[in-house]
Amino acid sequence: MRDGYQGVTALVTGASKGIGRAYALELARRGARVILLARSEGDLRRLAEQIRGQYGGPDPEVITADLAVPDGPGRVVRELRERGLRIDLLVNNAGAGSAGPFLGRPLEPQLRSVGLNVSGLIALTHAIGNDMAERGSGGIINVSSTAAFQPLPYQATYGATKAFVLSFTEALAEELRGTGVRVMAAHPGAVATGFFDGTSATIDPATADTPATIATQTLDDFARRRGASYPGRRVNRVMTWLARLLPRVTVVRVAGAFTRRLRLHEVVDVAQPNATPGGSAPAHP
Repeated sequence: MRDGYQGVTALVTGASKGIGRAYALELARRGARVILLARSEGDLRRLAEQIRGQYGGPDPEVITADLAVPDGPGRVVRELRERGLRIDLLVNNAGAGSAGPFLGRPLEPQLRSVGLNVSGLIALTHAIGNDMAERGSGGIINVSSTAAFQPLPYQATYGATKAFVLSFTEALAEELRGTGVRVMAAHPGAVATGFFDGTSATIDPATADTPATIATQTLDDFARRRGASYPGRRVNRVMTWLARLLPRVTVVRVAGAFTRRLRLHEVVDVAQPNATPGGSAPAHP
């Protein structure tokens, strides 16, 4: 990937919508062969057809699986081996988050968020990362968030999972330094996706980045061999500096004031087709 993504085989998790879809399209535009992974086969088939018509090149592969369940990552790895697919770049994008007061929201969606954002990411990284390490080449991009840098009242579980992704990615990158396998975390801020679908919360598109912007800048940063990516508006990175400089009690109170201003402390479910119960929405599906 030193000279781009031409000929690279890239697995993108959560590829059916939002940022994951944008990663898949951008990788295909740059000449990569993309493997599309998500739960929604119909959406993935339509995306694969779009990639064929728009970019030609290597045929996309479609794999359907739920990474939030214990056997989900294992099923993906078996499917890859059965099809003879070797992964050069793993983009761990799939994620979900709950909004609202922790004790006032259903537990199951929050546990599912932990399963997907943490357990699923670890399992897939372990299996595919071992293959890369044996070959002495490959790359892993873990999509985290600016939410990783401070506790996030009213998105407590989501923020905690992204803090895990930040710490895990930095540690793994150091372990693999010099092996030929590079690991990088991407930390976007607010993105205009369906993050809050199914709840009363909203994202202001005027202050959010587009999925295409996030995908383009992340892949540019990885190609430049950067240790971390802060795609989107420059203010996103500046806010992470403040979170690391101020006392923790100040940081969490400022974060709480911000999320209350967004009215996340008042989040309720709304009736929408295909909404996920319990205020859990795709973070970057």
